[in-house]
Amino acid sequence: MKRIGVLTSGGDASGMNACIRSVVRTAVSRGVTVMGIRRGYDGLVRGEVVPMDAASVGGILNRGGTILLTARSERFRTREGQAEAVETLQHHGIEGLVVIGGEGSFHGARVLGTEWGVPVVGVPATIDNDIAGTESSIGFDTAVNVALEAIDKIRDTAASHERIFVIEVMGRSVGFIALEVGLAGGAEAILIPEVPFDIHAVCQRITGGRRRGKISSIVVVAEGAADALEIGRQIEQITGLDTRQTILGHIQRGGTPTAFDRVLAARLGFAAVDQLLAGRRTCMVGTVGNAIEVNDIDAAWTIEKKIDLSRHQLAQVLSV
Repeated sequence: MKRIGVLTSGGDASGMNACIRSVVRTAVSRGVTVMGIRRGYDGLVRGEVVPMDAASVGGILNRGGTILLTARSERFRTREGQAEAVETLQHHGIEGLVVIGGEGSFHGARVLGTEWGVPVVGVPATIDNDIAGTESSIGFDTAVNVALEAIDKIRDTAASHERIFVIEVMGRSVGFIALEVGLAGGAEAILIPEVPFDIHAVCQRITGGRRRGKISSIVVVAEGAADALEIGRQIEQITGLDTRQTILGHIQRGGTPTAFDRVLAARLGFAAVDQLLAGRRTCMVGTVGNAIEVNDIDAAWTIEKKIDLSRHQLAQVLSV
């Protein structure tokens, strides 16, 4: 294999640039040419391909987002669009592809691999951390730390005004961000899709804390669990306590990647190139127990990634 491609797809995640850098410089060190595909599968369909070398990825390690840009592609969902994507790969002599992204990106990679015979390796990069086959995906740690910094600041004003704050974090249909940031931030309640909740029980925890001398409380809500605005209204109605709501939103996608995400991205980018050059097809790389693990790419959605509920129990014990 003398020439490979790399693209980023789906929602951006801090650390994608570090992974691009790792892919490019690893490949170059093996005598392999790298072509960057801009705007994900949409760019692959449209032929937006640029040459990359070691110098082209200099100075990007500390940058959030992705220098290759990302976009969703309805065209690629069609058979005609997929044929155009494969034609782009063939036209540029690209013999293998590294796809950096989340579950949707991996579905696209699987189509290229199984239906069109393109050697492809997926690298998990999503702040939601919902991909099986890896304990952490690129961008998750940064998103948690961005959210935690915001919650720490909100706690200052919550205490000053003796208020309840309901804070919604991202995560799509899973509660990994909410649980991690809620535990780290000492939230009085953490609402996640994986654990059913009773709003009256939540209110009892809050009022119980007030009786013990707490003057403020933080409730972290995963976007897939409930609407933070409605939860805030219910809490204020039931408890009679002054309540405010904050939706952190896309601030969690940006920011300088943490050291953890940079190192993870470096390791996974290196491993992805290794797998391509070794002849492995339609697979993904991840880390389990700090070791690199390789799985079939469809493991990302055929295996359910379960949240550690003992952490939720720990948060409840510590938030009294």
